Amino acid sequence: MADSAHTQSPFPSSPVMPTLYDGDKTIQFSCHKGIGCWNACCANIDITLTPYDVLRLKTRLGISSSDFLRQYTVPFELEKDGIAGVKFKPVEDGTACQFMRPEGCSVYEDRPTACRYYPVALIAMRKQDEYTDRSSYALVKEPHCKGHEVDRPLTIDAYRKEQGVAEYDEQSRGWRQLILKKMSSGPTIGKPSLRSRQLYFMACYDVDLFREFVRSEGFQNSFDLDDATNQRLMEDDLELMQFGFRFLKQVLFGEVSIAAREDAVRAREQRLRELQEMQIKRRPYDPADEVLEFI
Repeated sequence: MADSAHTQSPFPSSPVMPTLYDGDKTIQFSCHKGIGCWNACCANIDITLTPYDVLRLKTRLGISSSDFLRQYTVPFELEKDGIAGVKFKPVEDGTACQFMRPEGCSVYEDRPTACRYYPVALIAMRKQDEYTDRSSYALVKEPHCKGHEVDRPLTIDAYRKEQGVAEYDEQSRGWRQLILKKMSSGPTIGKPSLRSRQLYFMACYDVDLFREFVRSEGFQNSFDLDDATNQRLMEDDLELMQFGFRFLKQVLFGEVSIAAREDAVRAREQRLRELQEMQIKRRPYDPADEVLEFI
């Protein structure tokens, strides 16, 4: 299956940008049990997962996000020497999805964004002078897919509603904006350090590990979170995931939305001055240091 819910072109082998459509574009498609290509997509997967996909699936399976990532995913670079994404890990010594069954998907109600969108591709873009991303759509037509041959016209918006992608798109908006910001910044912010990449991966994908990070004494002493906010973050995975996106925007791009404790700010400034004076800070400045070194 092509990765049909990505922030870039879903046709990486082609230098030509696909034709983009608005939501009112009428397409023709149907996928159902009994069609000649049934399970063909699931038998040869290349599925990128969003943070919300990981959250939904780990909850469905009743396991921690750390265990889900270890058992069902593999990391990959979203861009060369850049931040990481995760993809479904196929069955051992094969290419099929671990959740594929003869009757179809065993986690269908919580299937990933890419599976819901297929054969539509979400193309998210942001101009340098704009603060929000724009969404357009493209069509993925693979040789094996017979769904396009079924006489069933509907608009892309109708298909998106039918597949329940609106909630997935909304929950993943902060994540898409992070990726777009990093890609549009290019060399201006430099190559992310190992610490920055680890922080990004934890806050985006490993929500249970990130909860322990937020719960830590160092984090609590660094940021000014009220009791109600802390309780929501400890109890609600969705709240914590969205908080993680805000946290990364603040740490990596300087978009402050989480208040720091004044004494922590003063202590950090003093510590950085001392480190500079002692000349023991020999590697390039990394914005993640301001959080990780202090904690």
